[in-house]
Amino acid sequence: GAFRNAQKNLVDFRTGIIFAIPAFIGVYLARKYILNIIPEHLFYINDFLLTKDVAIMLFFALLMLVAAFFMIKGRNESEFSEVVSYNYPVLILEGLTVGLLTGIVGAGGGFLIIPALVLFAGLKMKKAVATSLMIIAIKSLLGFIGDIQNFDIEWNFLLSFTAFSVLGIFIGIYFSQFIEGHKLKKGFGWFVLVMSIYILVKEII
Repeated sequence: GAFRNAQKNLVDFRTGIIFAIPAFIGVYLARKYILNIIPEHLFYINDFLLTKDVAIMLFFALLMLVAAFFMIKGRNESEFSEVVSYNYPVLILEGLTVGLLTGIVGAGGGFLIIPALVLFAGLKMKKAVATSLMIIAIKSLLGFIGDIQNFDIEWNFLLSFTAFSVLGIFIGIYFSQFIEGHKLKKGFGWFVLVMSIYILVKEII
């Protein structure tokens, strides 16, 4: 998906690289240090024990809610400048922050990377999606190389899941040609909103 988007000139390589390097560092710091200092059992709320895993999922859902709100209520695509302003300190800080957050919640980061690229880096939606795919692809590859040395991989499941994912990518690329950027942006926001509410209800109930 990232390769196909690069061919269509949708990947902003400069933004992706500036964002990705501190993001990788943030993920490493979160997984190596921050997660280890969070206790497994946090505290009781009446008879409900708030565990580390539940707290992380609730935190993730709240982040998604905030991202969804700004994606839905944010500026229209037409209000963005065609020229991306490369504010390096801001991009580096964004990358580090998103890396820390995605490292803590253990998610691929698309739910947070795309809103960060749209809202703070000023990328249009389609370019933000393509650039985020590049970042996630590199991050996932690095993580997989590390995990393959330490864990037994369920290759049948992995290959089956990958095949369906690739099929979904091609279907998504085809339909994206017919959807305007501002509609895609708001649609993504509503999807994130629904998913965040689902996670909140699932974890609380």
